[in-house]
Amino acid sequence: MPYVNIKITKDGVTTEQKAQLIEGVTTLLQKVLNKNPATTFVIIDEVETDNWGIAGEQVTLRRNRQK
Repeated sequence: MPYVNIKITKDGVTTEQKAQLIEGVTTLLQKVLNKNPATTFVIIDEVETDNWGIAGEQVTLRRNRQK
């Protein structure tokens, strides 16, 4: 029973894109590891950019500076 947790920043990812991720990861586990799709769980967590840091800095600040 595979459990995959995908964490992404909350940046307007569409429902369709999330569905593609879920389907793609499920298919990959089936093809590569012969896992049963019926017992494969894929969770997508969307994290606010204030709560995601890179190199000691919030993503929000980094992106605002790059604008």
